[in-house]
Formats: sequence, structure tokens, C-alpha cells
Amino acid sequence: MDLRQMRYFLAIAQEGQVTRAAKVLNMEQPPLSRQLKLIEQELGVTLFDRGSKRMNLTPAGQLLKERAESFILQFEETLREVKRLDQGIEGTLSIGSVVSCISLLPSPIELFRKHFPAVKFKITEGDHFLLGDQLLQGHIEVVLARLPFEADSGSHVFESLPLPSDPYVAVVPTSLFPEHTQPSFLMKQLADMPFLTLKTDHTTRMHEQVLKECRHHNFEPNIVCECSSVAVIVALVAAGIGATVLPKSVMRAFPIPAIRILPIIDATFHSEVGLVWVKDRYLSKSAQRFIQECAITTQLNV
Repeated sequence: MDLRQMRYFLAIAQEGQVTRAAKVLNMEQPPLSRQLKLIEQELGVTLFDRGSKRMNLTPAGQLLKERAESFILQFEETLREVKRLDQGIEGTLSIGSVVSCISLLPSPIELFRKHFPAVKFKITEGDHFLLGDQLLQGHIEVVLARLPFEADSGSHVFESLPLPSDPYVAVVPTSLFPEHTQPSFLMKQLADMPFLTLKTDHTTRMHEQVLKECRHHNFEPNIVCECSSVAVIVALVAAGIGATVLPKSVMRAFPIPAIRILPIIDATFHSEVGLVWVKDRYLSKSAQRFIQECAITTQLNV
């Protein structure tokens, strides 16, 4: 018994006659009678008592009517849910972000939820290699990351949308650079400070950018710590262990009094930011809409 036959059966049950049911269904009476006979033969039961002018349901027919009505209601609601999901109206959107981009997420999420409050978020945090693997396995749809995306599979399998670049700033402890000193920073001042660098075994782009800029100013930084965690580096700076250089947006997540965040006036290097997803793979409407919101709001927040 398929869905079409179920609708035939319910029409007959509701109208009490095959003739009236056929009119409701916009079909001829003989084909509908044949369908009812096929249904009863397939189930091996009699569904209607045909002894009077009105076809009354047998106990088996009454049970089938109740279950069929419930099934069709659930089926139609499922279709509506599928359509809403495809429109990006509800469901769960799974996204990823590298740690240094977390501070860029709240604004697009806030704007997205104003338009689609029924959509929930699941956020995975990690480095490029972890997030690249999560993308390829389909566990997440979109990643907010520093570019280029240094995943194990290579960049050719991913699509990316560049967002406004993020200028580097000096992040120094007030113990090494008190408040009464100048409100900006020169690269050469790093030469006299212990230096902390953000670097993992896999992702080295930011580390190499900073080293290149230091060498451009004719010095090698005195690196006292390589660390894969932004939070740890910031904690070390706050403790007076040394200074670092990080993208400006990173520091919005760390409003720490013991740290000074200073523009570097003799350098104009930037960290590139972008959204990344798997090339030629279906993106849900929620993911597509999130990409649009992220592209709009990050222009105002980098």
C-alpha cells in the first residue's frame, strides 16, 4: 500500500461512498473501486461494510484510517520541514573557525540570527589541518580562517571568499612598554624585547609573515617561545614574558589591562582572512546565507 493508495482509502472513508470520493479526487469511479479492491487484497482484510448505502468502516478499516491520517500529517509536516531547511530557516549550521578568527564570528552570527532565529549553530575550533579534515568529511560546511588555507589535502579542493584583510599590531606588556610612552610602535623596538610567536607544526604562515617583516627592518627577533595557542601567548604577554605581533581583530577577545595594543607605524603588513568551503559540494541555504552575512559584517569589524 503506497501513499497514493492511502489517500484513496482516506477519501472513501471520509465520503462514505466511492462515487463521492472519486469526485473529490477528480478521477473516475471504476479505477477508484479497483484500487480499493487491490488494497483489501494486499492487506487480506475487509476495510468497509458495504451492506448499506453508506460504506462504514470495519474495525480494521477504522484502525487503518486513524494510522493513515497520522502518517499523512507527519509526512506533510516532514515535507514542510525539508523545505524550511532548504531555505535556511531552521536546523543546525555547523561551521568552523581558527582560534585567531573567533573574534570575527559574533557579528555575523548576531545578524544571521536576527533574520533566522530558528537556526542553531555548532562551532568547531581548531587549526587549518583539523578544520580541513572536518570540511572534507562533511562535519562542517564553512570555515573562517586565515589565508592561504594550509590544509593537509592542499588548497585545490577548497573554495574561498577573501574578506577584508586584518592589519598586524604590536601586543606588548605594560611592564616593557608603559602607558606614558608613545601611543604607536616601531618594528625595530621588537629587537630589544623577548618575542613570542604563534606557530604550530602545520600552520606557519603568520609566523613567517612576522619574521619576514622583522628581517625587512634588519633584525632577527629574540624568540623565547613558539606557541600554538593565542590565549597562551596573550597570557604570557600579560605576565611580562615578552611581546608579540598579532592580527588586530584577535585582541578584541582579550581586553587585558596588563597589555598594550599598538599600531605599527612603519609597517603595513596584513593577515588575509577568508571563508573556506569544499569546492563543488552542495552548501545548505543556511551556509550560503551565513557566507553573505559574514562578508557584510566583517567589513565593519576587521
